[in-house]
Amino acid sequence: MGPGQGKVMSQDLIVGSAAWSLSVPPGRAVAVTRDPVAAQPASPVELTRAALDKPVGFEPLCRALTPDDRVTIVVDSGVAQAVPVVEAVLAYLRDAGLSLGSVTLLVPPEVPADWSAALAVEFAPVRREVHDPADRKRLAYVGSTVDGRRIYLNRTLAEGDFTIVVSGRGYDPLAGYAGAEFAIFPALGDAENRAAYQGQVSIDAPGEEPWPVREEATEVVALLGMPFFVQVIAGAGDAVQDVIGGMPTSSAEGVRRQDARWAGTVTEEPDTVVAAVSGDPSQTTFLDLAKALVCAARVAPKGSRIALLTAAAPELGAGAAMLRSMDAPSGAKKRLAKLKPADWSAARLWAYVTRTYSVFLASGYPDDVAESLFTTPLHTPDEVQRLIDGGEKVLLVPDAHKTLLTLS
Repeated sequence: MGPGQGKVMSQDLIVGSAAWSLSVPPGRAVAVTRDPVAAQPASPVELTRAALDKPVGFEPLCRALTPDDRVTIVVDSGVAQAVPVVEAVLAYLRDAGLSLGSVTLLVPPEVPADWSAALAVEFAPVRREVHDPADRKRLAYVGSTVDGRRIYLNRTLAEGDFTIVVSGRGYDPLAGYAGAEFAIFPALGDAENRAAYQGQVSIDAPGEEPWPVREEATEVVALLGMPFFVQVIAGAGDAVQDVIGGMPTSSAEGVRRQDARWAGTVTEEPDTVVAAVSGDPSQTTFLDLAKALVCAARVAPKGSRIALLTAAAPELGAGAAMLRSMDAPSGAKKRLAKLKPADWSAARLWAYVTRTYSVFLASGYPDDVAESLFTTPLHTPDEVQRLIDGGEKVLLVPDAHKTLLTLS
């Protein structure tokens, strides 16, 4: 095949739930090497039931329970298909002989308080609780870490007989890997410990060595006891790819399967990256958008062009509002450290990428909002295609907010 010849690479990127058909000119597409993606083998309910019946390195969960147990089910903020997954866990406990009245669903404050309204009416007896890190009466001291940090956790969690943690596996700028132990600490700790790691984000790819917050979270889990993890790995869009059950030692298997589904490598640096975010726009957060930008920035040289495609317009917190008040993202790190907003991590990531790269944004935000976030607004697939046509090396990344790419 001679110079300039080749086949145009066409790909549908799912933006929200809509397919944007894009093509990369011959010889310009940057390929991603990753494991083949298997089709979802079963429904979220079936996958969850199997994870409870056949945990990793453990007997069926029902054998670890007694009818009198007070069970706390922690549900973190990153669980795909949370309602059917949680319903499957509740049905399993009921079938094991537990009274639903002795079960509490506990969520961190980041989860909308009304999330459980969608649960079937048969689960109405289950208690609901939103963790309040500022309420000292609802906190219990569980011990100190080897570094001397005093650990206070939610009292319902600390004083229950058995804990089940339903969490979403993913990549996180604070912990490297989200889910499992990270769903307990610092999420369900006191305000001081929740704030201890805020803003300490990294765009580096997580590796074999756990990052500090995840390492400490593992230590806190040991202080708490032996919770049972239900680790949910998302598929494309809003689907569930896999569910892993087991005691804390199963966390490593969750990480392995997470990487098998969502990690990949590229062998050349793109100068143009198109990063798409799929799924229900109402469930997409500003942190999801920031993660998608970081996914692109990990493999693209500074100064490259990144186009972020989303159908969402997530609510902007105090950190994002502060960014919008600035003339440029330079200096945002210090201002965020002083403000300490709840969206500190997302805002810091956003400021880093928009300061270092040329960012284009197709979203549900009005143009003036997109521009105040230091991006150039895009609106149509044709506009994105023109951006692609001007690139020398182009990388298309579906589900960029879930993906981990590294340069090899």
